[in-house]
Parts: sequence; structure tokens; C-alpha cells
Amino acid sequence: MPEFSLHDLHAQKPLPAIPAPAAASEDEGWQTLTVLALPGNLERVQEFVGDAAGDGCSMKLRMQLDLAVEEIFINICSYAYAPDVGDAEIRVRSLEEPAAVVVVFSDGGVPYNPLEKEDPDVTVLASERQVGGLGIFLTKQVMDELRYEYRDGKNLLTLVKRL
Repeated sequence: MPEFSLHDLHAQKPLPAIPAPAAASEDEGWQTLTVLALPGNLERVQEFVGDAAGDGCSMKLRMQLDLAVEEIFINICSYAYAPDVGDAEIRVRSLEEPAAVVVVFSDGGVPYNPLEKEDPDVTVLASERQVGGLGIFLTKQVMDELRYEYRDGKNLLTLVKRL
């Protein structure tokens, strides 16, 4: 299984393939939470990610993680299984050297790569802008790396934030 190159992360180069979350275990540093993809579970998901990220996170980083987690989780709740409900799995791994947090969202819903959505034109008034896409745009702005993969019937969206 390919692993992170910590040198690449430290050098802020694009990361090589992220290890498959389905193959990762608690022993390898991943913490896992599986919940129904319902908006009522958002606070639980945010607390889980915040706790797994560790105490080394600044308030700014926590707010950025909360924003990204909210956007991705609510999108899964709203679109992945509509009109039904399914599971969302969240895996978090905290790296020490260099310091980074990796969050992987997984769902078995409709295949969809949110990274392919065109960024909204933020230079025009919100009332004149097409609806949708602002949340993933903001997520792209606050995270250092975003990757999407559809594998084994699952949407996998990986977020990396350097500390």
C-alpha cells in the first residue's frame, strides 16, 4: 500500500497517492467514525475530527477544519444518497513530522467528484452568482490538499491541512 511521503508533505509538494482508508487500521494511526449521513450528526463529526486532530491545532486551524468538515459532510448528507440516507465514514490521521492532519470522507452514494465543479465567480454579487459551489470553493481555499477518488463503490474525498 502506498504511504505518505513526509518529505513531500514538508516540502509542500503534491502528495503521492493517499493510502486507501479502507485498508488503514487504528494501529496505523487512523481514527474512524461511521455515522448516518444526517445533518444532525454534524456536531459529532466536527468534534471527532477536532479531537483526532489533537491539541496542537490553533484556533484558526480548528475553524478551518470545522468549515471544511461541515461543507463536505453536509454535501454527503444532502446529495450522496438522496432521497435516501446512508453511512458516512470519516477517518482522521494526525502526522507529527511534519505536522499535518489528514481527513478522509467516504460514502457509498452516487459517484461525484466535487473538485471538478467550476469555482464560483466571487467577484460578482451573491445575488447575481449561480447557486452552489461556494462551500467546496471555500474548502479548497482553507485546506492544503484535496483529492477525490471513486474506488470499490465509494466516494473518497481526502483533505490535508498542514499545521
